[in-house]
Amino acid sequence: MKIVLLDTLTFGQSDLGGFEQFGEVSSYETTAAEQTLERIKTADVVVTNKVVISARMMKQCPHLKLICVAATGMNNVDLEAAKKSSIAVKNVAGYSTDSVIQHTFSMLFYLMGHSRYYDEYVKSGEWQRSAVFTHVERPFFELKGKKWGIIGLGEIGRGVAKIASAFGAEVSYYSTSGKNANADYVQRSLSNILEQSDVISIHAPLNDATRELIAHSELLMMKDGAILLNLGRGGIVDEKALSYILDAKPIYVGLDVLAKEPMSDPHPLMQIKAKERLYITPHIAWTSVEARQRLIASVIENIKSIHG
Repeated sequence: MKIVLLDTLTFGQSDLGGFEQFGEVSSYETTAAEQTLERIKTADVVVTNKVVISARMMKQCPHLKLICVAATGMNNVDLEAAKKSSIAVKNVAGYSTDSVIQHTFSMLFYLMGHSRYYDEYVKSGEWQRSAVFTHVERPFFELKGKKWGIIGLGEIGRGVAKIASAFGAEVSYYSTSGKNANADYVQRSLSNILEQSDVISIHAPLNDATRELIAHSELLMMKDGAILLNLGRGGIVDEKALSYILDAKPIYVGLDVLAKEPMSDPHPLMQIKAKERLYITPHIAWTSVEARQRLIASVIENIKSIHG
């Protein structure tokens, strides 16, 4: 069996030796669109994270039996074409739940506690010159008693809700599909979530119902001092509108996902003046070492299911 791994750079330094039990393995850190067909045309199994596998490519890959998507979303594979060609397509779900939940709170506390400011205050030598033992220039608040609104109460959203509740936050949620009912938390309208919440975290997929769900008017609804976290998908928050609002309204924003990744250059969010109120991480919430290990193990299990 010939296996081709198309974009292993997303796995980092993870051990990929488990694939060798199936036969010949060809591994590429990255694969450009124009390189894809040449690399997969003799493969039995293709493993892709984000590399697109089109109908045209499948027609020219006579040995291809399985496409393993090393992610949950499968929008990079033409599923209808795969079905017509009797090519199995298998994804992986749930591997990064704990990692994303943890990163949600990492982003929250970085912003809520003004971590960047206090770290730079000490490292600049200012504390050494202080007349008192403490420094309270940037007030921060406790999470206990604050209102936390969750947009998208799926598995990750429920995990965040559970931990937020343990901190003493008052949790409510907005269902982006309108179909999600959960007796453990109060369901509210989007406008209510935006107007009332001290913390708002997004854990929803990108679709017609969520695209630019949080745009200019929605950002204006937020309370002064509120924190918005997007760990769902880029495109849910209108980034151009956000770049204007951040300089006009005292809100704090943490983004792990953007509409285009890597982020475009130039990008409106790189031009804002209120840089201390914006925290961006490069789509890393899913990438704990353990999450990547679970991902690879699950892909290997998917290959075993057709290896016979």
